[in-house]
Amino acid sequence: MGGFSDADRAHMARALDLAARGLYSTSPNPRVGCVIVRDGEVLGEGFHLRAGDAHAEVNALADAGRRGHDVRGATLYVTLEPCNKAGRQPACVDAVLAAGIARVVAAMTDPNPPKSGGAQRLRAAGVMVETGLGEESARDLNPGFLSVVTRGRPWVRTKLAASLDGRTSLTNGQSQWITGPEARADGHAWRARACAILTGIGTVLQDDPQLNVRAVATPRQPRRVIVDRHGQTPASARIFEGGGVLIVTAGERNPAWSSDVDSLVLPDRDGRVDLAAMLKALAERDILELHVEAGAKLNGALLEADLVDEILLYLAPAVLGDPARGMFERGSALASLAGRSEFAWHDVQRVGGDLRIVARRIATGSD
Repeated sequence: MGGFSDADRAHMARALDLAARGLYSTSPNPRVGCVIVRDGEVLGEGFHLRAGDAHAEVNALADAGRRGHDVRGATLYVTLEPCNKAGRQPACVDAVLAAGIARVVAAMTDPNPPKSGGAQRLRAAGVMVETGLGEESARDLNPGFLSVVTRGRPWVRTKLAASLDGRTSLTNGQSQWITGPEARADGHAWRARACAILTGIGTVLQDDPQLNVRAVATPRQPRRVIVDRHGQTPASARIFEGGGVLIVTAGERNPAWSSDVDSLVLPDRDGRVDLAAMLKALAERDILELHVEAGAKLNGALLEADLVDEILLYLAPAVLGDPARGMFERGSALASLAGRSEFAWHDVQRVGGDLRIVARRIATGSD
């Protein structure tokens, strides 16, 4: 990072702020922001809003044009390497070259082979290209995009609300409300950024949740996905309100479900839902970030299958004591601590009267 100036850092920080404006809307495309600068003056700004719309670089160039600026010789700061091949929109590299941009600073290179190669083309045309400034923040904005492109499955985030002693509900299932209103509203913001919300049949039968976004303004509702081994979801369940439900079973479809309910049959060799196959199928349906709000059984199954990338935990300053319910139920007790699932602290903040902890799985050689 020694080659970047304070001005470079400030302009990239602005590009990252712009990228975050697409947090709830760009899927299945990445969240990207762009700033064009010459001699310390911002000439144009832009970000990508939704799939099918113009990309951040094109929007920034158009903004500069509306302001009456000629961008020849300017520096373009962008949070993702300009795309090299046309898709629903023209290749951004072509627009950057046509505009006469002299220098491009990209936070991260494009990991998507069909679109990558933009930096190489720009350099070949005489444009100075530098990468890596703000890379961690750019990656944090796009974990789902990176996960699907590099691993073929969504980024899996498990959300939990628990007491200080790690209990998520009483033994009778009562859990409303362990945490305060600020934490619950914050949880809706995390729902809104996800492409889909996953739960299990136990939660559907116990709580009859809607699992939609209500506490924040969002241009779209995430899909709802239910792991329902035996197809037990009642046709009257509130989760069906608004449509967009996918039910994954290990057997036959429930004939009581309406025709607009999507379903998949994905059994594993033990007759349960094959969770890894389910994630692959969700990626093929443009699900980049999967937000899990489920009980200890499904949470534990995902954890044991090594499919949880991130834990979003709201911790309340209260104690429920035993025998209240925990967060993750394993199929069998660990024989030693060596078998534990390890995560690293990513972020810790106070939200209202509660603590919000974000922990990320420690990557292994297979990731």
